[in-house]
Formats: sequence, C-alpha cells, structure tokens
Amino acid sequence: MLGGTFDPVHLGHLRSAVELREVLGLDRVHMIPAHLPPHRAAPGVSSRERLAMLCLGIGETPGLLADDRELRRDGPSYSVDTLASLRAELGAQARLIMAVGHDAFLRLAEWRDPEGLFAQAHVVVIERPDHGAPLPSRLQSLLAGREVASVEALLAEPRGRLLRLSLPTRLAISATGIRRRLAEGRSVHYLLPEAVRAHIDSRGLYRGDDAAPGGETR
Repeated sequence: MLGGTFDPVHLGHLRSAVELREVLGLDRVHMIPAHLPPHRAAPGVSSRERLAMLCLGIGETPGLLADDRELRRDGPSYSVDTLASLRAELGAQARLIMAVGHDAFLRLAEWRDPEGLFAQAHVVVIERPDHGAPLPSRLQSLLAGREVASVEALLAEPRGRLLRLSLPTRLAISATGIRRRLAEGRSVHYLLPEAVRAHIDSRGLYRGDDAAPGGETR
C-alpha cells in the first residue's frame, strides 16, 4: 500500500512504486488516493480527478494498481482502516506492507491508532538521505522491538515490523512545486507522465484557487 493525496501524481510517486515492488519482491502495489486526508486540508482538486490522473499515470505498468477504496468510504481516510480493509481481503497470512515517506514517518506516532497499523501490516519507510536527526520520543517508543535490518527479516512475518529502505532512484519532485508551476503558467514537462499533463491541460486544473500549496502526506 502506497497512499497519499497524489495531487497530482508525478514521476517521483510512480518511480518509487515501481522500485518498492522490485526491491521488496511484491505481487503488486496498491496506490490509494486519500479521499479526506486527516492530516492536511482537503485538496482543491476532487478525489475523482486525482484518481483519474493516477489511473492515467499508471497506465499499463505491471504490478501497480490504482485503488479507490478510500473514495468509497465515508469520513476521514485513516490508514488503519484502509489496512484493515486490505487485510480482510488478503487473509491473515498475507505479507501486507504500508510504505511511507520519511516526513510522514516522523509523525507516525500521531496517526490514528498507530499500534493498529502494525497489527495489520509492516511499515516500510522510504528513507531521505539528508535526514540524521533523532526520532521523536513517542515514535521511538512505538518502534521499540519492531525494526528489522533486511527485506528477508521483514518478510519472515505477515505484519508488525518496520524497515527503513533507501530506493535506488530518488527523484526530487514535489506535487506542491508542480501545482505552483502550473499556477504560474510554467512548464511541467518531464515531471509528470504525459497523459497526466495532458489531462491537467484539458481540464484546466491547478490554474486558480485549486493550485494552493499544501502537504502531500496523509
């Protein structure tokens, strides 16, 4: 599971999903747009538009799936509920993983039912090479005894562990920067899949109030 607002989905999101699948040996990566993200203001572009762009961005990429389950659920898009839904579908022994970026990871202890996240899945943190500060004390307590050092150790169990992972490619692309470029009429070529860029142009997205900056995490 790789969640986020995907506002809009860009090549950094998609490349990370591909590399997570390769490095972890996953059957598939569910890319799940948040309908009502609990930790930030609602995106200016609708959930349906963001899902449509995600579908266009994924295209025929093997192993990537645009999953609309949070759009079909009322209320805030809490990850613990999404993981419970996936766990119910996949069964008790499936190896279920939630991937998060480093900034989201630092706030993990503040999420709804953080212990419940580990009761449903493993957590994989996409590391940021420039971050060396100590972890918040609440997060250290949450992670006590959970962290493993290898993919093999992670996948030895169906849930409950944490792995910090450096992906081979780190594209310095942000959705906030893309929205700002679009609002200013600047080029976003080679930051987005061409099909996503064309969709944005055809729909006139991110040209006015919906281009306001904001965070990208859940």
